[in-house]
Order: sequence, then structure tokens, then C-alpha cells
Amino acid sequence: MRALVQRVSRASVSVDGRVVSEIGPGLLVLLGVGNEDTEREADWLADKVRALRIFPDADGRMNESLGDRDVLCVSQFTLYGDARRGNRPSYVAAAPPEQAEPLYERFCERLGAQRGVFGAMMAVELVNDGPVTLMVESLGAKGPKGAAQEPRGGAA
Repeated sequence: MRALVQRVSRASVSVDGRVVSEIGPGLLVLLGVGNEDTEREADWLADKVRALRIFPDADGRMNESLGDRDVLCVSQFTLYGDARRGNRPSYVAAAPPEQAEPLYERFCERLGAQRGVFGAMMAVELVNDGPVTLMVESLGAKGPKGAAQEPRGGAA
């Protein structure tokens, strides 16, 4: 599972010209679900995003976590695009919609995130604050050469 996390002063998602979700200061998360992801990865990644210390403290250092700030989450299968060969990205590593949607919903629910519309063509608007943008990724159930591993990432 991959989350492109952006600290924003505001963000919104529109479908067919109508705003379906908007937030003030917080995080915009573009979430990609891989074909080997499970509920375990969704829970781990939601907890990791919540714990990221990327907001300024009283001294201006990035030292505070999300706290009571808003989150807007948008499904983004293209985070699994592989363009290493040729010019047309391959999306074979992305989970099919019937697998991805429940994991996307679980991630959003655990994080208390507002949502885009899964599978819809969306217009995403944001004002990136900083800018601060991070890619956070779980390793999934199988790591290199099929070895069982915990999701990637350190303690908060």
C-alpha cells in the first residue's frame, strides 16, 4: 500500500464540477492499494500517517503529528504505475477495484478521513503547505524473494 502524503493548508475534491469533500489545514493523502495488500497493511499505514511528525511545533520544527487536523483521502491506483519499460505505464501491481475499495474504505475509516469518490474521475485541488510531501509505503505480506515481513517503517 502506498500513500503520497501532502501537508496542506486546504484541499478539495470535485466530481462532475461538484465539490464532494473539502478540508482546511491537514493532510491530503493519495492512496494506492497493491494487489497483495491486506487489512493489516491498511491499518498499519493509517496509523503511520496519523503519527507522522510533519507539522510545526512552537519552535517551527516539524515535530507534531496530525492531532485534530483534517485528512482528505483520494484513491489513486496510478501510484502503482510502472513505466520502467516502454512509455505506457503498467498497472498490474495495483489491486483490482473489488479488492482495493474495501481497503481504501478501511484506511479512511481508521484515519477519520474525508473521502473522494472511489473509481470516479476527480478534480483534486490543494494548497501544499511547506511544501511537505512524503511517500509512505508498507512492504506488504511478501518482501523480496517471497520472505514474510512486517510492514515497512520505524516507530513514530
